[in-house]
Amino acid sequence: MKKITLIVAFIGMVMLQSCTKEEVIIQDNGVDYDTISEVFEYSNVDFHSGNSYSVVLDFPHTIYTSDMVLVYRLSGSDSSGDYWKPMPETYYFNDGTLDFGYDNDFTRYDAQVNLFGYDLPALSNGYKLNQVFRVVVIPAYFGNKSANPVSTNDYKAVIEYYNIDDKNISKIVM
Repeated sequence: MKKITLIVAFIGMVMLQSCTKEEVIIQDNGVDYDTISEVFEYSNVDFHSGNSYSVVLDFPHTIYTSDMVLVYRLSGSDSSGDYWKPMPETYYFNDGTLDFGYDNDFTRYDAQVNLFGYDLPALSNGYKLNQVFRVVVIPAYFGNKSANPVSTNDYKAVIEYYNIDDKNISKIVM
């Protein structure tokens, strides 16, 4: 009797073992929103005393709370392409003290970019007016899938690593 009970218990354990599978959330419109990396580009972004040197970049749609958000500022371009600097970004005086910088914070709905530092009204307009930012949204599934993650300091490496079509981004004029 003990052997039969043991065999039934073993068979029950094997049959009731939980199975796992990766589920993809598909919305009613058939679009897979949880595993698609995307980029939003914001142009004509101005920092001034009227907005306390802080700008909110509203997302075109709500993202998931688990998504990773990276913010880059266009710092220049040449024949080889654009140069994107990651946030936070800091500039120093020649003596090594802080001059000014940019930082960011984000929610499911937006990213806030702040310009901080000393004597911001005297800062060159090249750093305050007509700025361009790119917000890269990476689903948590992708952000945690590799033991050798990509360096988020390199915009081009991030775009390549997550297979993002850099030509097909959502452009938003502020």
